[in-house]
Amino acid sequence: MRTPKRQFRSVAKNSSLHINTEDTILQACRIASQYGFSFYDSLIISAALESDCTVLYSGDMQHNQIIDNRLTIINPFV
Repeated sequence: MRTPKRQFRSVAKNSSLHINTEDTILQACRIASQYGFSFYDSLIISAALESDCTVLYSGDMQHNQIIDNRLTIINPFV
């Protein structure tokens, strides 16, 4: 069994921080317009794309939707 300290280290090691830039925001506006997402959902999607994510887990977005042929949204509750 893993200790809490080991679990924290494992999560921290596999985490990164994305800082939104002007380009992130502009891309979010394009995504909102193109796909009909809210601005804040589009900002999350934009940050995921800039971070080279291929999967975004969200209970609030359309399951299996593909964004820009690069990012698949998965609803883990489906």
